[in-house]
Amino acid sequence: MSSLWQNALEVYEKSRSYAAQPSSNLSLSFRKSYPVSQTADIVILNGALCTFDPSRPTAQALAISGRKITAVGSDTDIQGLVGPTTRVIDAQGGTVLPGFIDSHVHLFAGAAELDMLDLMGLRGLDRLKDAVLAFAAGRPDDPLIMGVAAHYDIIAPGTKATRHDLDTIMPDRPLALMTSDHHTVFANTAALEKAGILHGGPVPEGSEIVMGPDGTATGQLNETGAFGPVLKLSALGGRDLLGYVTGAEPEPAATPEERAHDKEIILRGLTHCASYGITGLHNMDGNFYQLELLAELEAENRLPMRVQVPMHLKNYDSMDRLQEAVEMRDRFNSDKVYSGRVKMFMDGVLDSYTAFMLSPYPGNPATSGDAVFDADHFNEACIRADAMGLQISVHAIGDGAVRRVLDGYEAARNANGARDSRHRVEHIEVIDPADLPRVAQLGAVASVQPLHSPTGGIFDAYAPGDILTSAQIGQAFAWRALRDSGARVCFSTDWPIVPIDVMVSVAGAVHGKDLPDPWQDNRQSLMDTLASYTRDNAWVEFAETQKGVLKSGYLADIAVMDKNLFDLPSEDLANAKAVLTLCDGEETFSA
Repeated sequence: MSSLWQNALEVYEKSRSYAAQPSSNLSLSFRKSYPVSQTADIVILNGALCTFDPSRPTAQALAISGRKITAVGSDTDIQGLVGPTTRVIDAQGGTVLPGFIDSHVHLFAGAAELDMLDLMGLRGLDRLKDAVLAFAAGRPDDPLIMGVAAHYDIIAPGTKATRHDLDTIMPDRPLALMTSDHHTVFANTAALEKAGILHGGPVPEGSEIVMGPDGTATGQLNETGAFGPVLKLSALGGRDLLGYVTGAEPEPAATPEERAHDKEIILRGLTHCASYGITGLHNMDGNFYQLELLAELEAENRLPMRVQVPMHLKNYDSMDRLQEAVEMRDRFNSDKVYSGRVKMFMDGVLDSYTAFMLSPYPGNPATSGDAVFDADHFNEACIRADAMGLQISVHAIGDGAVRRVLDGYEAARNANGARDSRHRVEHIEVIDPADLPRVAQLGAVASVQPLHSPTGGIFDAYAPGDILTSAQIGQAFAWRALRDSGARVCFSTDWPIVPIDVMVSVAGAVHGKDLPDPWQDNRQSLMDTLASYTRDNAWVEFAETQKGVLKSGYLADIAVMDKNLFDLPSEDLANAKAVLTLCDGEETFSA
């Protein structure tokens, strides 16, 4: 028996001894405040509660009945709610806080990639060859060997992989490497031929099949419109990334066997998330297919957390397609599977020069990146979606993309009138100083990811003069400036871009690493960071009166950590773990 449950039993026996002493003032105070009929289903004692409730910011214990928190207070208070069937949990001094809500994930892709070749941190052609061949040897029947989390220069410093490089590793089977940011795929000749794009092909605006001087594809495929055909070669038929690539439904429709298989993959991903104290996810790609699978899991009482799924609007879609977002909102509206949001992309990423910038890239002055939507088209989409009462979230990394998104939100406000829309700007890796105050002024939300910044320790810092100028670096990943401007700041991982482990991201935001000038120090306080992963992520989905706070009447979505986070040196935060996760008052993970 683990020490956690041994201590829990000791606490339970102690509470029973208190209840057996009717003459004690303590017992009488229990009985006066909490009649026997109001005993709890679960109590958590001996914790360092971080409640985010301004009326009681800290406490030791809480009680749960059914799906909700029914009391928060001292151990003495809450022990009075222990009855013969109450489950007693001893937090052993660890932080107890609202369950983490990861407000930017790609659920189906992250779940599927748990079973793919992880290339995080791997560099060099020889090491790549060894890893690919070892992985492929165990998968002789896979139609596509897929590596994920690849660096752009995985072959050699300053060099992008070509199909010829990958052919030296695997000449006869389709092979593809997805970069860490999921905006570029490198494919070998076999994959390009089978996907029908070795000699190029039509792609939507913002995507590119990079072509060589001989008229054939080099193997570099930028953005979803270019690499979508390669993903369809996989054992999943690309269904795991379909909500990201097009937002459409599987075509042909998934068979019953494929649906059952996909549902189990998604469940495995959700279970993985729950092991890190997560009780809610905001998916960033979506279609009816994912919503249906999640709803089936909920109906089977197997859904371990709450998931919001958006409608994904592409730049080539008719505006009439927004009606799908309304249908999603109306059809899926439980408190565990729900929609009500539209997702769009405004640009790509910095590393491939596809992030939309206000000025040309210093290392590639022929381009300032690509805007996925032109201004008038995007403004119309924002006006229409906002008029339907839908929330909007838009991927915007470059300063030009951020400005265009804010212009669209302003156009919606001017056309429809101001409302509490909580429209989101996703990523904001570079923002022009003139646009900093506009986020708060427009009631928009800065949705950012601590580990995307080089201060998080996963990605290298850009040197001035190639991707960014010195001035732009000074405005990059400006979480502190955004918070100081009065904007609401929400944190997330963007899993599977980076690991779903929340505490690694928390450490990246709080501790981080020192960067050379002209990088600015944008590290956050621990309290602000935890709030941006719990209370504020509940707020951004309009659920601030239901979750994100440890308070009587709120949903019992709770994470119990193995340590008191506020006692840890910041360099040790990444090692803190969840030991118990409750969602809806039900255990979804226990260490």
